[in-house]
Amino acid sequence: MNEWQKRVGNWLSNHLQLPSDVVLELPRITTIGQFHAYVENHRGLIVFTDRELQLKLKKGALKITGSKLVIKTLLPEEILIEGTIDAIMFVEYKDENMK
Repeated sequence: MNEWQKRVGNWLSNHLQLPSDVVLELPRITTIGQFHAYVENHRGLIVFTDRELQLKLKKGALKITGSKLVIKTLLPEEILIEGTIDAIMFVEYKDENMK
C-alpha cells in the first residue's frame, strides 16, 4: 500500500468514523483466552495442521501456532480456530507469489 492510500484510509477512518481495519483491509483478530481465535479480513488458508495455521493477508500472512488446533468455522473472509494457542505472529513475505 503506498503512502497516499494510507493517508486517504486514515482520513476516511477518522472523519467518516469508519473502522480502520475495514478501510485499510487489515485483519481483525479477537481472542478468548488462549483457546479461541476469530480472524476477520483474511484472504485464504495457506497452511493448516493441528499445530500451525497460516492465513494469507493483503500484505504477508498471519501465523497461529499451538496444539490441538481445529477450524470450527471457515468463511471466505472469516475463520474461527479453537485449541491451545501459543502464539499469533505476522509474517511478511518477500515472495511476489504471495500477493
